[in-house]
Amino acid sequence: MALTLKSIQSPIAQEMTEFEDKFRDFMKSRVYLLDKIMSYIVKRKGKQMRPMFVFFSAGATGTITEKTHRGAALIELLHRATLVHDDVVDDSNYRRGFFSINALWKNKIAVLVGDYLLSRGLLLSIDHDDFDLLKLVSEAVREMSEGELLQLEKARRLDITEDIYYEVIRQKTASLIASCCAVGAQSAGAPTDVVTQMSDFGEKIGMAFQIKDDLFDYGTQEIGKPLGIDIKEKKMTLPLIHSLQNASKSEKRHIKNLIKNHSHKNAKVQEVIRFVKDKGGLQYATEVMDGYFNEAMGILAQLPESNHRDSLKDLVQFTIERNR
Repeated sequence: MALTLKSIQSPIAQEMTEFEDKFRDFMKSRVYLLDKIMSYIVKRKGKQMRPMFVFFSAGATGTITEKTHRGAALIELLHRATLVHDDVVDDSNYRRGFFSINALWKNKIAVLVGDYLLSRGLLLSIDHDDFDLLKLVSEAVREMSEGELLQLEKARRLDITEDIYYEVIRQKTASLIASCCAVGAQSAGAPTDVVTQMSDFGEKIGMAFQIKDDLFDYGTQEIGKPLGIDIKEKKMTLPLIHSLQNASKSEKRHIKNLIKNHSHKNAKVQEVIRFVKDKGGLQYATEVMDGYFNEAMGILAQLPESNHRDSLKDLVQFTIERNR
């Protein structure tokens, strides 16, 4: 039977329903405009992968508690704050097919909304003395900011090496998944070594997720973002980095010139995509992704058998194998 998010979620279906109600309460404001915007954000909840990672990690390492609910809400609040701010920075009018906050209410309001979400997350933790959870999530937000700035710094010269690429995605993407899994374990009362173990698991999954996302840029279907968008935005992803490493000097010059000066032209983007495919960039990136996935599964296998552990494995497989 094919895996679906609904079937995977079944062991925590009640917790997720309760979480949605509690999260809606956390978002409320006495200011009418702010409350209206919060309702808009809540309705566009997406797949809710991050809360699922928190709850499954808690269940796989201990017992799901009220603290687990607060941890999941904290991550969602801080993450959504960064998304609202990202859309302002990127001047993006859409977020997963819906209008972004800045598109509907302009940049000034969007920045303030991001600040509000951030403060709600901080207060949620402080009011319940969840300083251990706040530390885990705050470190992830710091790393996400550093990763974004590192990528911007290097992207101007199109000289990102594989090592720098891994550091960028570890900070930008993997740190958040790592914090989800660590927060879940911490909230369930797991010992420190198990919290560290779950953080390591989440980091490896986050690395695999980002490489999978990079591969979509070269596919034949649109999944969450337009094809070739990374190339158009001059982002150096693993398939392209590997392909350039295996190209002649003249090929490198030509491809870098296309990306730097002609990435707004669809025909030139298609030429870059053909180059990456011909140089084995997709196969190499897939092998690296599988390596991270297998390492994560090895960590998961060390946990006691449980429905939550099995569902955590299913959730990862569903995400990695989608339309593969």
